Amino acid sequence: MANDLSSLLAEGVILMSQPCESRKQVIHLLADAIATKLGLEGRDVFDAVMERENLGSTGVGEGVAIPHARIEGLTAPIGAFVRLNDGVDFDAIDGLPCDLIFMLLAPHSSGADHLRALAQVSRAFRNADLRDKLRETSTQDSVMAVLCPKAMAAANAAQASGMIATRIFDSVDQE
Repeated sequence: MANDLSSLLAEGVILMSQPCESRKQVIHLLADAIATKLGLEGRDVFDAVMERENLGSTGVGEGVAIPHARIEGLTAPIGAFVRLNDGVDFDAIDGLPCDLIFMLLAPHSSGADHLRALAQVSRAFRNADLRDKLRETSTQDSVMAVLCPKAMAAANAAQASGMIATRIFDSVDQE
């Protein structure tokens, strides 16, 4: 599935509708959330992403921004996503405010992996249907279903297998 970001969000962070008024506030929010989850310093993540942001906008258009950076202490690329209540200015190429923000962090030494992950995220968010569905979501599970269909399918299959096994064991116990 071309739009599946399970590999980046399995250990990442998804935040639901958030009120933010600026690009810095959004980056700070995501940096703190992912740093807390990974045991990193939030300020280090924020500084690295802002350093990259100062080189050029990561607002890719259609209300999407993909701030990203390379960080010491990571072993694989990882993502954090937030849908904002109202878009903020990311100096996007189309001039539109951004309300769908996907922060991508990669190991400091991973040039090719970082670029592959960035291309993966960019391809996913080019899909208008995906963007529309994300703007309609109201729960983390619904965001996961849109961004991580492989992971959700696996979780549902595992749950269904567990339910089948439980029914089998229940019927054996009743005999």
